[in-house]
Amino acid sequence: MNTVHPTAIVGDGVQMGDGNVIGPWAVIAAGTRLGSDNWIGAGCVIGGLPEIRGYPHPADWIEQAGEFGVVIGDGNVIREQVTISRGSRRQTRVGGSCFLMTRVQLAHDVELSDGVTCALGAILAGHVRLGQAGNVGAAAVVHQFRVIGPGAMVGQGSVVTRDVPPFAKVHGNPARLHGANQVGMTRQGIPPQAIQTLESCYAAAPAPSGDGAPLCEPPEPMPAALAPQAEWWQQARRN
Repeated sequence: MNTVHPTAIVGDGVQMGDGNVIGPWAVIAAGTRLGSDNWIGAGCVIGGLPEIRGYPHPADWIEQAGEFGVVIGDGNVIREQVTISRGSRRQTRVGGSCFLMTRVQLAHDVELSDGVTCALGAILAGHVRLGQAGNVGAAAVVHQFRVIGPGAMVGQGSVVTRDVPPFAKVHGNPARLHGANQVGMTRQGIPPQAIQTLESCYAAAPAPSGDGAPLCEPPEPMPAALAPQAEWWQQARRN
């Protein structure tokens, strides 16, 4: 059973699991698939049209799902006035157990893995991919098509214009590499030796060269404890 405030608007054909709470004045457009046990705050707009110049904007947009909608997993907290646009080339996706604070914006075709945190006012432009347990600080801005690796930490107010490797710690405008997210790795139970290997690699990494270069490359070979995160990052960058 779901708890939907009477002022919320839910488009026809929206699919929902159980235990969802949808707050006042929230709008969930057609083409949205919502899992279970999500908390959606007041004034959120989920499944709105992509913010693309020239994209069709019909009068009945709430029911115009198009080919690609929004898919949201289970156990997410989506705070007040968050906007999540439907996809333009593929579905916009939010995994499970994510925490999106007030006024976060996820543009079209964004993909969030499980356990992501986006702080107050963070903006992820179109086609951004954010790996498992990644953290984007308050008022940070991520350029379209960027890939942020699992466990990475983006500092508040940062402007991310290059891909961020797994468990990196970045901040600034433009964002620069400032070592490894040792705290995040420790909380995830990563062995100390693997943490030190990554810290040493990132501390010695040269400045990126070339327009498409990431902030740095993970070490080769990657410690076994970090191999799944590195594989996800490389795969996301290829796609």
